[in-house]
Amino acid sequence: MSTQAGAAVHTRDGYFEVWAPLAGAVDLVVEDTTHPMTAAAEGWWTVRVPDGTAVQTYGFRVHPAGTDADGDEAGAAAGSGDEDLPVLPDPRSRRQPDGVHGRSAVFDPSAHRWRDTAWTGRPLAGGLVYELHIGTFTPEGTFDAATERLPHLVDLGVTHVEVLPVNGVNGTHNWGYDGVLWYTVHEPYGGPAGYQRFVDACHAAGLAVVQDVVYNHLGPSGNYLPTFGPYLHTERANTWGAGMNLDGEHSDVVRRYILDNLAMWFEDYHVDGLRLDAVHALVDHRAVHLLEQMAVETDVRAAHLGRPLTLIAESDMNDPRLITSREAGGYGLTAQWSDDFHHCLHVALTGETTGYYEDFASLSAFAKVLERGFFHDGTLSTFRGRRHGRQVDVPRMPASRFVVFAQDHDQIGNRAIGDRLTATLPPAALKLGALVLFASPFTPMLFMGEEWGASTPWQFFTSHPEPDLGKATAEGRIEEFAKMGWDPATVPDPQDPETFTRSKLDWSEPDGGDHADVLRFYRALGALRRAETELTDPRLYRVTATADDASRTLTVTRGQLVLLANFSAEPAALPVPAGCELVLATDDTIRVDGDSVSVPGPGGVLLRLPEPVQPE
Repeated sequence: MSTQAGAAVHTRDGYFEVWAPLAGAVDLVVEDTTHPMTAAAEGWWTVRVPDGTAVQTYGFRVHPAGTDADGDEAGAAAGSGDEDLPVLPDPRSRRQPDGVHGRSAVFDPSAHRWRDTAWTGRPLAGGLVYELHIGTFTPEGTFDAATERLPHLVDLGVTHVEVLPVNGVNGTHNWGYDGVLWYTVHEPYGGPAGYQRFVDACHAAGLAVVQDVVYNHLGPSGNYLPTFGPYLHTERANTWGAGMNLDGEHSDVVRRYILDNLAMWFEDYHVDGLRLDAVHALVDHRAVHLLEQMAVETDVRAAHLGRPLTLIAESDMNDPRLITSREAGGYGLTAQWSDDFHHCLHVALTGETTGYYEDFASLSAFAKVLERGFFHDGTLSTFRGRRHGRQVDVPRMPASRFVVFAQDHDQIGNRAIGDRLTATLPPAALKLGALVLFASPFTPMLFMGEEWGASTPWQFFTSHPEPDLGKATAEGRIEEFAKMGWDPATVPDPQDPETFTRSKLDWSEPDGGDHADVLRFYRALGALRRAETELTDPRLYRVTATADDASRTLTVTRGQLVLLANFSAEPAALPVPAGCELVLATDDTIRVDGDSVSVPGPGGVLLRLPEPVQPE
């Protein structure tokens, strides 16, 4: 049957369809009128209603298998009907004005008058990504309010705005990873029309948009997909619940449900890329993995639209096949996150070595990541209790395919109190972390507020209306932190509205003091990245990195640029070739003195060598 993205797109001619292969009967309910639907091929149900253009809200009533539309057993005489069955939202609903449990509303994505006809997109290579959460990026927590802050991102040198999930969730505020209606846009943010305005404004400012999407699970409240059909594979539960049915019976339509959603973001919302949440939880034993199919269809669509489209995977597998080209036997995704980089930098800056940070205590681990993309590439992971990862083909792998960060929503929000690096580090250390991030060979990503050392935490927050679910969520968070050795008494209640309010950025901070100083440094780094070819050179094999654990120093050489990073608390006198030019330093007092430079601790310096270093 159809692969259209949502029944609402058919309402011009009054045609509705829904996939419910296991149902005994399905009704379309428009206002107070019930329209029995007709079974069609492959488990689809269809109906054409008079004057379809007048439909505003609608839903479906799904009768269990073995019954007819009157609620009687199949073959029995018609009865009085089964009005007790709930009216459910469209699995491909485009709007849920009354929440995820309410009826679906018609939304015509073609009604928006796009102003970005001259937009030709931005490749990820050479870019600077900025991750933000609409609900906490501004006090208002809306798309329109976020639009007012886009000049700030442009001044910072950002090229790609990565937006945390915006799908419909139950409640008013949420991280977004509890989405249950993947074709909707959360109404409190501004709904689908507000999202279109936001993307249009980003393009007008020269910013690409990467939308975070979650295809590995559904949220705990408002998930009606199992009532319609076998969308889930209950025997393959992951950390967050049942996984998607990607390779079992009826999985062709389930995969198409995901692939059509991918197409929706590119075509109806003009987004430039998708960040794919936790792809290691996408269990798929088919010969062509869903991720490869996503990459193929994305490339086809990019050719048609005439602009680059990006797929970025979040994966804890350390498997470079995700970002290896299909010609070389990989899946052909654009990029993936490298948590190993974050762990190395976090440990180097903070000294924290509990839990999964344990393996990254030595700076030599950082040097390896800078040269090879991963630390765990077949090595023993003590946190997992097994060997982990696969080696990167360094001569052939562009470094830009690894997205790296000093902080992100997970690494902050999944700490017990949601504390940023700002909570424990002085401005000098924050600058050092930024310098290492920007001077790395990878694609850097910032988390909102990091650029001025925001003092506000970013905590885990929910607004589940169901008391039992809220209680279970809070208790589950406490259990998660046990292995990391954090005090459960310090964990804030995710359901407390103050947890959400505390997590909003304070936009008065960048105007003065240490915050303004840190922001100036980030802006200088953004300008430098645009000016220096070496900083965007994707050739990983040209990077050399050496570490000295005794002095806690790290040296990274990229062509004619060399980074000297001192992670200790004491000054370090580091030798340099004669004739070096100072490019940027974390401290204005740093000077090159002949054949050495004294770097305060913590601190760092970026130098230009008289001659570029050519790796062997």
